[in-house]
Amino acid sequence: MLLTVLAVLTIGDSTALRHRPPAEVGMDGERLARIDRAVKQGLAAGGFPGAAVVVGRNGAIVWEKGYGAAEWGFGLPTVNARATMYDLASITKAVATSAAAMVLYDRGKLKLDAPVGRYLPEYRHGDKARVTVRDLLTHRAGLPAGRDLRKARTVRQARRLVLETPLVAPPGLRTEYSDVGADVLGFVVETIAGERLDEFVTRTVYRRLGLRNTVFLPARDRRARIAPTEKNPPRGYPLRGEVHDENAHKLGGVAGHAGLFGTASDLSVFAQMMLNGGKYNGVRIVSDSTVARFTERAAGSRALGWDTCSGGGSCGFYIGPRAFGHTGYTGTSIWIDPESRMFVIVLSNWVHAPYGSRVPPIAVLADVRSDIADIAALSIVDRPVGPLPMPDQLRSDRQIGWRRSDYTSR
Repeated sequence: MLLTVLAVLTIGDSTALRHRPPAEVGMDGERLARIDRAVKQGLAAGGFPGAAVVVGRNGAIVWEKGYGAAEWGFGLPTVNARATMYDLASITKAVATSAAAMVLYDRGKLKLDAPVGRYLPEYRHGDKARVTVRDLLTHRAGLPAGRDLRKARTVRQARRLVLETPLVAPPGLRTEYSDVGADVLGFVVETIAGERLDEFVTRTVYRRLGLRNTVFLPARDRRARIAPTEKNPPRGYPLRGEVHDENAHKLGGVAGHAGLFGTASDLSVFAQMMLNGGKYNGVRIVSDSTVARFTERAAGSRALGWDTCSGGGSCGFYIGPRAFGHTGYTGTSIWIDPESRMFVIVLSNWVHAPYGSRVPPIAVLADVRSDIADIAALSIVDRPVGPLPMPDQLRSDRQIGWRRSDYTSR
């Protein structure tokens, strides 16, 4: 037992954010404690087997807690926000692909308004010749949401299918959230960097921040502390430590749209680096002007590789309009608010179904994530106008659209 505890304690890094009492950073601890209620109601409803939640403000963590377990069952270890790794799914777009693009932009090697054809020959003809790097970052390239890569027998064939995907609209005409566009952007990064996306972002961002648990293609020795995802995927075997997204799998587990694994604690360091204007623990990743450029709204609610909070959804109703973040299909989210100097991270594996074959309704996770964001924002008490009123009921109290799953006891 002692060895297990010591192993968990050494999983983190000395660069991890320090903890401070809520009152020291202008937050109300009693209000913040309502996070417990929201998450536990989601667990009791069978919405997810477990979750890791981290809230930070003014350079410190005020709430870091694991709930439930990484998978369904009795007597299993509780989720540990510092040790339990999750498939981050589309958070990859922001924390890996956009982060890599920020580094290249900051070094003057990537031009936002340059045609993609400058870097990829497949984008030098027809309407594709008009697609810019900015279009890829804002999901306005005219590419479809996805491309079925199941027929690809090799990673090379899968990459070719992505690059050959035809446009479905003229570039810049409309916004359509696109995994294909994120993958193309990943290929642009690789062409400029001269190395694979995972290698580049690990070398220039994660390693420099001391993030030991933020990786693509996690090694087998990490599997025991990675939360499993789908039990019956098209691959025919349960997934644990292998990317959930089928197209990312066909691309070799390293893709611009998915494939990254990480812990809530590691993400909190990344979030703080963004709040610090590209610097953390004395290490400068990018300039503050680059962070500002990539996180301000550029097209509708979209920033460059990030989404912004327009009220509702996983960012709730009380986080500021300058907040930026992203979600992942597996049940993950990260929101960073420069106005209140706060971040909120929620990681779960919603796609890991209970013992019954039916995946629980997304409404459970959606409400819990929104509640956590709202509780965090409403716990701030040092606003010029004072604290905002806390509602009598949370979404997780009302449980609208929650259908009891086949496995509800914890």
